[in-house]
Amino acid sequence: MAFREVGVHEVREVLRMWLRGEGLRSIARLTAVDRKTVRRYVEAAVACGLDRAGGEGPLGDELLSLVAERVRPHRGDAHGPSWALLAAHHEQLKDMLGRQGLTVVKAGDLLARSGVVVPERTLHRYALEVLGHGRGSGRGTVPVADCEPGSECQVDFGKMGLLFDAQAGHRRVVHALIFTAVYSRHMFVYLSFRQDLPATIAGFEAAWAFFGGVPARLVPENVPRNIFGVMCPAGLCARRRHVSTVPGHLGCGAAALVT
Repeated sequence: MAFREVGVHEVREVLRMWLRGEGLRSIARLTAVDRKTVRRYVEAAVACGLDRAGGEGPLGDELLSLVAERVRPHRGDAHGPSWALLAAHHEQLKDMLGRQGLTVVKAGDLLARSGVVVPERTLHRYALEVLGHGRGSGRGTVPVADCEPGSECQVDFGKMGLLFDAQAGHRRVVHALIFTAVYSRHMFVYLSFRQDLPATIAGFEAAWAFFGGVPARLVPENVPRNIFGVMCPAGLCARRRHVSTVPGHLGCGAAALVT
Protein backbone atom coordinates (compact mmCIF):
# COMPACT_ATOMS: atom_id res chain seq x y z
CA MET A 1 0.00 0.00 0.00
CA ALA A 2 1.36 3.44 -0.92
CA PHE A 3 1.60 6.15 1.75
CA ARG A 4 1.70 9.87 1.20
CA GLU A 5 4.47 11.17 3.42
CA VAL A 6 3.84 14.65 4.74
CA GLY A 7 6.31 17.05 6.27
CA VAL A 8 6.92 17.30 10.00
CA HIS A 9 5.47 20.81 10.09
CA GLU A 10 2.28 19.48 8.47
CA VAL A 11 2.02 16.65 10.99
CA ARG A 12 2.49 19.13 13.83
CA GLU A 13 -0.23 21.39 12.41
CA VAL A 14 -2.63 18.47 11.92
CA LEU A 15 -2.19 17.34 15.53
CA ARG A 16 -2.36 20.88 16.88
CA MET A 17 -5.70 21.46 15.15
CA TRP A 18 -7.00 18.12 16.44
CA LEU A 19 -6.03 19.08 19.99
CA ARG A 20 -7.98 22.31 19.55
CA GLY A 21 -11.15 20.37 18.75
CA GLU A 22 -11.21 20.36 14.95
CA GLY A 23 -12.71 17.32 13.22
CA LEU A 24 -10.86 15.20 10.68
CA ARG A 25 -12.78 16.61 7.73
CA SER A 26 -12.16 20.18 8.86
CA ILE A 27 -8.44 19.51 9.41
CA ALA A 28 -8.14 17.97 5.93
CA ARG A 29 -9.78 21.02 4.37
CA LEU A 30 -7.67 23.56 6.26
CA THR A 31 -4.31 21.81 5.83
CA ALA A 32 -4.83 20.39 2.31
CA VAL A 33 -3.88 16.94 3.65
CA ASP A 34 -5.99 13.95 2.63
CA ARG A 35 -8.58 12.98 5.27
CA LYS A 36 -7.33 9.39 5.43
CA THR A 37 -3.81 10.67 6.00
CA VAL A 38 -5.09 12.96 8.76
CA ARG A 39 -6.84 10.00 10.38
CA ARG A 40 -3.67 7.87 10.26
CA TYR A 41 -1.57 10.52 11.98
CA VAL A 42 -4.19 11.29 14.61
CA GLU A 43 -4.68 7.60 15.42
CA ALA A 44 -0.91 7.10 15.61
CA ALA A 45 -0.57 10.10 17.94
CA VAL A 46 -3.32 8.78 20.21
CA ALA A 47 -1.58 5.40 20.29
CA CYS A 48 1.61 7.21 21.32
CA GLY A 49 -0.17 8.85 24.26
CA LEU A 50 -1.47 12.15 22.88
CA ASP A 51 -4.68 13.25 24.61
CA ARG A 52 -6.91 16.21 23.83
CA ALA A 53 -7.35 16.85 27.53
CA GLY A 54 -3.59 17.27 27.95
CA GLY A 55 -3.25 20.30 25.70
CA GLU A 56 -0.42 21.05 23.26
CA GLY A 57 2.40 20.56 25.75
CA PRO A 58 3.31 16.99 24.71
CA LEU A 59 3.40 18.00 21.02
CA GLY A 60 7.18 18.02 20.79
CA ASP A 61 9.84 16.55 18.53
CA GLU A 62 9.98 13.30 20.48
CA LEU A 63 6.26 12.61 20.03
CA LEU A 64 6.37 13.60 16.36
CA SER A 65 9.22 11.18 15.69
CA LEU A 66 7.27 8.36 17.36
CA VAL A 67 4.19 9.19 15.29
CA ALA A 68 6.21 9.25 12.07
CA GLU A 69 7.78 5.88 12.90
CA ARG A 70 4.36 4.37 13.53
CA VAL A 71 2.72 5.75 10.36
CA ARG A 72 5.40 5.58 7.71
CA PRO A 73 6.39 2.28 6.12
CA HIS A 74 9.56 0.68 7.46
CA ARG A 75 12.34 0.17 4.95
CA GLY A 76 15.23 -1.90 6.17
CA ASP A 77 17.61 -0.56 3.53
CA ALA A 78 16.14 2.96 3.48
CA HIS A 79 14.92 2.41 -0.09
CA GLY A 80 11.57 1.46 -1.56
CA PRO A 81 10.39 -1.14 -4.08
CA SER A 82 11.44 0.97 -7.09
CA TRP A 83 15.05 0.90 -5.90
CA ALA A 84 14.88 -2.88 -5.45
CA LEU A 85 13.48 -3.20 -8.98
CA LEU A 86 16.42 -1.26 -10.39
CA ALA A 87 18.83 -3.39 -8.36
CA ALA A 88 17.34 -6.49 -10.00
CA HIS A 89 18.15 -4.97 -13.43
CA HIS A 90 21.49 -3.52 -12.35
CA GLU A 91 23.61 -5.07 -15.11
CA GLN A 92 21.16 -4.10 -17.83
CA LEU A 93 21.09 -0.48 -16.66
CA LYS A 94 24.87 -0.43 -16.24
CA ASP A 95 25.31 -1.60 -19.83
CA MET A 96 22.89 1.05 -21.13
CA LEU A 97 24.64 3.90 -19.35
CA GLY A 98 28.17 2.58 -19.84
CA ARG A 99 28.80 0.64 -23.03
CA GLN A 100 25.82 1.99 -24.99
CA GLY A 101 26.32 5.56 -23.76
CA LEU A 102 22.62 6.25 -23.28
CA THR A 103 21.27 9.02 -21.11
CA VAL A 104 19.43 8.17 -17.91
CA VAL A 105 16.14 9.33 -19.42
CA LYS A 106 16.59 7.18 -22.52
CA ALA A 107 17.57 4.17 -20.39
CA GLY A 108 14.42 4.72 -18.33
CA ASP A 109 12.30 4.71 -21.50
CA LEU A 110 13.83 1.43 -22.65
CA LEU A 111 13.35 -0.14 -19.22
CA ALA A 112 9.72 0.98 -19.20
CA ARG A 113 9.14 -0.74 -22.56
CA SER A 114 10.27 -4.01 -20.98
CA GLY A 115 7.96 -3.53 -18.01
CA VAL A 116 10.41 -1.97 -15.55
CA VAL A 117 8.62 1.25 -14.63
CA VAL A 118 10.19 3.39 -11.90
CA PRO A 119 10.02 7.11 -11.06
CA GLU A 120 12.53 9.16 -13.02
CA ARG A 121 13.88 10.74 -9.86
CA THR A 122 14.61 7.30 -8.37
CA LEU A 123 16.31 6.27 -11.60
CA HIS A 124 18.58 9.33 -11.52
CA ARG A 125 19.45 8.71 -7.87
CA TYR A 126 20.27 5.05 -8.51
CA ALA A 127 22.42 5.93 -11.53
CA LEU A 128 24.34 8.53 -9.52
CA GLU A 129 24.70 6.75 -6.18
CA VAL A 130 25.21 3.16 -7.38
CA LEU A 131 26.62 3.49 -10.89
CA GLY A 132 28.39 6.82 -10.49
CA HIS A 133 26.69 8.17 -13.59
CA GLY A 134 25.00 11.53 -13.88
CA ARG A 135 25.26 15.16 -13.00
CA GLY A 136 27.50 15.75 -10.03
CA SER A 137 29.41 12.47 -10.22
CA GLY A 138 33.12 12.90 -9.69
CA ARG A 139 32.82 16.56 -8.80
CA GLY A 140 34.63 17.85 -5.77
CA THR A 141 33.37 20.47 -3.39
CA VAL A 142 34.13 24.01 -4.48
CA PRO A 143 35.68 25.87 -1.54
CA VAL A 144 34.05 29.18 -0.69
CA ALA A 145 36.08 31.86 1.00
CA ASP A 146 34.66 32.94 4.34
CA CYS A 147 33.72 36.57 4.74
CA GLU A 148 33.97 38.75 7.81
CA PRO A 149 31.12 38.75 10.37
CA GLY A 150 28.40 41.20 9.38
CA SER A 151 29.88 41.84 5.95
CA GLU A 152 27.38 40.01 3.72
CA CYS A 153 23.74 38.91 3.74
CA GLN A 154 21.88 36.90 1.09
CA VAL A 155 18.25 37.78 0.32
CA ASP A 156 15.77 35.50 -1.39
CA PHE A 157 12.01 35.29 -1.99
CA GLY A 158 10.40 31.83 -1.75
CA LYS A 159 6.87 30.56 -2.22
CA MET A 160 5.68 28.86 0.98
CA GLY A 161 2.17 27.67 0.05
CA LEU A 162 -1.33 28.59 1.17
CA LEU A 163 -2.14 30.36 4.44
CA PHE A 164 -5.41 31.76 5.72
CA ASP A 165 -5.63 35.54 5.37
CA ALA A 166 -7.90 36.95 8.10
CA GLN A 167 -8.40 40.23 6.23
CA ALA A 168 -9.35 38.60 2.92
CA GLY A 169 -11.31 35.81 4.59
CA HIS A 170 -9.78 33.01 2.54
CA ARG A 171 -6.51 31.18 1.95
CA ARG A 172 -3.86 32.94 -0.11
CA VAL A 173 -0.37 32.18 -1.36
CA VAL A 174 2.18 33.34 1.20
CA HIS A 175 5.76 34.26 0.29
CA ALA A 176 8.85 34.24 2.49
CA LEU A 177 11.50 36.93 2.27
CA ILE A 178 14.56 35.07 3.55
CA PHE A 179 17.68 36.77 4.91
CA THR A 180 20.77 34.61 5.53
CA ALA A 181 23.88 35.98 7.19
CA VAL A 182 26.72 34.46 5.18
CA TYR A 183 29.24 34.17 8.01
CA SER A 184 27.05 32.83 10.85
CA ARG A 185 24.31 31.31 8.64
CA HIS A 186 21.75 32.85 10.97
CA MET A 187 18.46 33.22 9.12
CA PHE A 188 15.49 35.55 9.38
CA VAL A 189 12.23 34.84 7.53
CA TYR A 190 9.57 37.48 6.87
CA LEU A 191 6.19 36.20 5.63
CA SER A 192 4.04 38.27 3.29
CA PHE A 193 1.08 37.76 0.99
CA ARG A 194 2.63 40.11 -1.58
CA GLN A 195 5.93 40.56 -3.40
CA ASP A 196 5.80 44.31 -3.85
CA LEU A 197 7.98 47.20 -2.66
CA PRO A 198 6.11 47.97 0.62
CA ALA A 199 6.27 44.30 1.66
CA THR A 200 9.96 44.16 0.79
CA ILE A 201 10.75 47.33 2.75
CA ALA A 202 8.84 45.98 5.75
CA GLY A 203 10.76 42.71 5.49
CA PHE A 204 14.12 44.50 5.29
CA GLU A 205 13.36 46.67 8.30
CA ALA A 206 12.24 43.64 10.32
CA ALA A 207 15.43 41.80 9.33
CA TRP A 208 17.70 44.68 10.37
CA ALA A 209 15.90 44.83 13.73
CA PHE A 210 16.44 41.07 14.13
CA PHE A 211 20.14 41.17 13.20
CA GLY A 212 20.74 44.37 15.13
CA GLY A 213 22.26 46.24 12.19
CA VAL A 214 22.77 46.40 8.44
CA PRO A 215 25.34 44.20 6.60
CA ALA A 216 27.97 45.78 4.40
CA ARG A 217 26.72 43.92 1.29
CA LEU A 218 23.39 42.45 0.15
CA VAL A 219 23.25 39.63 -2.40
CA PRO A 220 19.71 39.25 -3.83
CA GLU A 221 18.81 35.89 -5.34
CA ASN A 222 15.14 35.56 -6.31
CA VAL A 223 13.82 38.96 -5.27
CA PRO A 224 11.75 40.45 -8.14
CA ARG A 225 13.88 42.73 -10.29
CA ASN A 226 11.21 45.44 -10.45
CA ILE A 227 11.69 45.98 -6.71
CA PHE A 228 15.41 46.59 -7.11
CA GLY A 229 14.61 48.76 -10.09
CA VAL A 230 12.87 51.09 -7.65
CA MET A 231 15.61 50.72 -5.06
CA CYS A 232 18.34 51.42 -7.64
CA PRO A 233 16.84 53.60 -10.40
CA ALA A 234 18.21 54.28 -13.90
CA GLY A 235 18.93 50.59 -14.52
CA LEU A 236 21.79 50.38 -12.03
CA CYS A 237 20.74 46.85 -11.05
CA ALA A 238 20.42 45.52 -14.57
CA ARG A 239 23.80 43.80 -14.68
CA ARG A 240 25.04 40.90 -12.65
CA ARG A 241 27.88 41.65 -10.21
CA HIS A 242 27.10 45.36 -10.29
CA VAL A 243 27.46 46.99 -6.88
CA SER A 244 25.35 49.96 -5.88
CA THR A 245 24.09 51.50 -2.65
CA VAL A 246 20.77 50.57 -1.07
CA PRO A 247 18.83 53.72 -0.16
CA GLY A 248 18.27 54.54 3.48
CA HIS A 249 14.52 53.83 3.36
CA LEU A 250 15.32 50.11 3.59
CA GLY A 251 16.40 50.46 7.19
CA CYS A 252 18.96 52.04 9.42
CA GLY A 253 21.89 52.99 7.25
CA ALA A 254 22.97 51.84 3.81
CA ALA A 255 24.53 48.73 2.34
CA ALA A 256 26.19 47.75 -0.94
CA LEU A 257 23.84 45.83 -3.22
CA VAL A 258 25.41 43.08 -5.37
CA THR A 259 23.12 42.03 -8.23
